Amino acid sequence: QGQPVESGGGLVQAGGSLRLSCDVSGRTFSMYDMGWFRQASGKEREFIAAIGWSTSSTLYADSVKGRFIISRDNARNTVYLQMNNPKPEDAAVYYCAIRENSRFFYRGATEYPYWGQGTQVTVSS
Repeated sequence: QGQPVESGGGLVQAGGSLRLSCDVSGRTFSMYDMGWFRQASGKEREFIAAIGWSTSSTLYADSVKGRFIISRDNARNTVYLQMNNPKPEDAAVYYCAIRENSRFFYRGATEYPYWGQGTQVTVSS
């Protein structure tokens, strides 16, 4: 209960595009903020992007600015991460996470109580 479900991961060529989806229909909170994170093997979980209940409020990590786009469709209970021009260093397991909406964005993984199981993204040349 409360866990999101990611989908859309897979193999993508460098310079291509891929869209990840996160189903949050089973969410705990009636209003929520969303975050996308990624974690490569042996590395710490890395913040990628966040979006508030208002879709005009977004935050991106410097590593993905101008390439990735976070969006949401509240009517469909779905959050997206559009990955444009992925690079080999973008390969990782991608997670979406939920937290209760607030006036602030958070980059720390510990600030998000509910996590999906992750979806693997592999980048090839």
